Amino acid sequence: MKKILLLATLVFSLQLNAQEKPCNCCTEKHAEFDFWIGTWTVTNPDGSAAGKNVIDKIQNRCILRENWTSAKGNYTGTSNNFYNYKTKQWEQIWIDNQGQSLHLKGNRKGNQMILQSDPETSKEGKKVVFQRVTWTLNDDGSVRQLWETVTNNKEVSVAFDGLYKKTLN
Repeated sequence: MKKILLLATLVFSLQLNAQEKPCNCCTEKHAEFDFWIGTWTVTNPDGSAAGKNVIDKIQNRCILRENWTSAKGNYTGTSNNFYNYKTKQWEQIWIDNQGQSLHLKGNRKGNQMILQSDPETSKEGKKVVFQRVTWTLNDDGSVRQLWETVTNNKEVSVAFDGLYKKTLN
């Protein structure tokens, strides 16, 4: 009986300690990208279906996780987004079912989260191309994701332009 009482006291103490510990990722900086949290239907600029995306917070609110499925279901990907204390910027690491990956870094400016890749360099060491993705929180609660490829710091082409609208449950 004493062992059971001691064990119960220990479990209760551990639960209290867990509740008293501060949430390391419950800061304003960690909440800057929370406007993207939700279950979304995504459309192309012409209104056609682009896909579905589910964004949630995991790991004690330290990671904003994305789970993308294209409209046809044949292209999927996941990203982990987090605020990096050391570099004082947001980072995204994307991996898809085609084996491709993308690492983006940046910060929020106004109603936009703007992340970009490091420039890829040519054999001669010249900067050639980088990826820039901008998420814009619109007044109606929708989010526009614009992915641009920038070449020679001046030529911009659109890789993806999607409008996110929350799915009604």
